[in-house]
Amino acid sequence: MKRVPMLAGSRLVVVTAEDDALVLRPPPPGDSVADIGAAVRDALRFPLAGQPLEALVSRGARATIVVEPPALPIPGVERDPRHAAIAAAVAELERLGIPTGYQTLLVAGGLARRAGGDRLETLVSPEFARRFHGHVEVHDVEREDLVEVGNAGSIPLRVHPSLARADVVVVVTAAETVLHGGPAALVGAAGKEVLRAADAYSLLETSASQGWRLGLELERALVRRVPLIGVSLVLNHPRLGGTLGGYPYEPEALERVVRSPFRHIFRALPGPLRAYVLRSLPLERSVAGVFAGPPSVAHTEALLRGVELRGITLDRELDAVCIGIPRTTPYLPRERPNPLLGAHLGLGLALRLWRDSFPVVEGGTAILFHRFQRHFSHPTQQPYRAFFAATRPAGPDEAVLAEAERAAGSDVRALEAYRAGRS
Repeated sequence: MKRVPMLAGSRLVVVTAEDDALVLRPPPPGDSVADIGAAVRDALRFPLAGQPLEALVSRGARATIVVEPPALPIPGVERDPRHAAIAAAVAELERLGIPTGYQTLLVAGGLARRAGGDRLETLVSPEFARRFHGHVEVHDVEREDLVEVGNAGSIPLRVHPSLARADVVVVVTAAETVLHGGPAALVGAAGKEVLRAADAYSLLETSASQGWRLGLELERALVRRVPLIGVSLVLNHPRLGGTLGGYPYEPEALERVVRSPFRHIFRALPGPLRAYVLRSLPLERSVAGVFAGPPSVAHTEALLRGVELRGITLDRELDAVCIGIPRTTPYLPRERPNPLLGAHLGLGLALRLWRDSFPVVEGGTAILFHRFQRHFSHPTQQPYRAFFAATRPAGPDEAVLAEAERAAGSDVRALEAYRAGRS
């Protein structure tokens, strides 16, 4: 029998499986870029397509750098490699004659909780924050002065004013999915109509992704108004240090965790203390490649490289799949997930990370390792509590879900909490 240690919330669960069961163990981190800043500068000078950054800017112009909150991938790291990439892009604009006072850092967080001053520290390094003298804008989907740059069918394409009024726009993101990074960052800086329609059947395929198509439409609409270039990073899997070195990539490391006497001590700790221990583990993440060009081009190339580096190939579809749900949220700041977010992590995120075909057979089973306790952090998860309460009596009825969505969208107190960064 195989014994596989998996995280379920803050608990370490040892799952017993048959000898012929397939353990989906991720590949270890690949080779990394030694100097991220130099790689970003080279990518901007020699893009995959289109003109280099130098040909797009003029001295004294206004520049907007679009970034996303580093919510993905999970787990996050303290020294995120995107910090160095953002700093390099800003420095390159300075070299080309645009001082930081003429630069705007636009945080494109979409419908997620808006970043406040304390959470902006997760976007850049402390050293960069001290020397950056430009503006920092956190996108608000409810602001009234969003600029309409076109339409995608019946959906108006409205974006943050700093995108439409800039002289050059630089998008700096990591290629995680078709809905995270690249043109999806432009979606994250758009109106609620675009964000509401930005869905995807698979997070790694563009063919059935309305979110990807909307990102392309936004990119094309902006290019007609302002020069636009993107930088996309290929992130490696994280690497644990200390006694957990090699986990979860090496079979020896898995066996070492299973046999460790500290596993039983860890299990006996209170939940908050277990969560603290997990957050305190030494963790680092490196960059495998950097690409530049039109945001969609750079993102596509980086995403394909990332899938090749971080993915695994299945010989056949699975009858059942077991997914451990971590004790975290898919947004910042990290919190304890409520039942809706727990289901989203397993079904909406992990189980949509596939290409070519869905990994589970028709009628198969997905098992989520999570306690699904009805805990909603206050006040940040109040909208989830209201939605959960509204839909609980009738179950997953489409009419009830639609009514709950309309009620949440018109809740004045909830909207005020969103705009204040409280939920």
